[in-house]
Amino acid sequence: MCFTIFVIMSFLKAEWRKLVLANYEVEPDLLTEYLPYGTELDLWNGKSFISLVGFMFVNTKLLGVRIPYHINFEEVNLRFYVKRKVDDKWRRGVVFIKEIVSKPALTFVANTIYKENYETMLMSHNWLEYKDHISVQYSWKGNSNWNHIMVNAKLKALEIVRSSEVDFITEHYWGYAKVSDTKTNEYEVTRPKWEKYNVIDYDISVDFGETYGENFKFLNKLKPASVMLAEGSEITVENKKTIKNVC
Repeated sequence: MCFTIFVIMSFLKAEWRKLVLANYEVEPDLLTEYLPYGTELDLWNGKSFISLVGFMFVNTKLLGVRIPYHINFEEVNLRFYVKRKVDDKWRRGVVFIKEIVSKPALTFVANTIYKENYETMLMSHNWLEYKDHISVQYSWKGNSNWNHIMVNAKLKALEIVRSSEVDFITEHYWGYAKVSDTKTNEYEVTRPKWEKYNVIDYDISVDFGETYGENFKFLNKLKPASVMLAEGSEITVENKKTIKNVC
């Protein structure tokens, strides 16, 4: 007797490492036009947040294959938080305003298949370890100047306390992309719970208007409500599903 076994492969496997997250409290109305169909804003203590996030992709495989020159690279994104109820359970996820990477092939695939808003720019990073702290910085070049987000943090990674602000910001396991007013792409990200480092200080030099559009220019003058550094982990990005309004 013969059997045929079908293996459903994750779309992407990688490690996300040393995630710097600068979180800004914003008015919910600012995000309404970006909400994908079928989702609603996910609030923490009644507040809506938008986050500037920088991190490294490490050991990246697309459909199980290492793409030359696309294995280790930086990403910086601007994202906010949503949720979607499925079978009486909430799926907590993120929506990206824009994701910046240095690899054009990834930009093409993500924009074409997942309908995300990726853009390719020159990028760099620095990870430095000193006797009593670590320093992590991600930089990217817009049309005119270099931008960066940098933190100094204590050396020891710690467990993230449940129901804390760090827990809220990091514990989102779904991605949502607005295709149209009646259609959304949904995909799952699988990973273990992360650890975090206590941030000592930070420096953010970003032209939000140039990088993310006039709607976000006000972030140039807004102080983040919090800045975090998470260690990260191995992750998978699963194949997308489409949510449609069939009425």
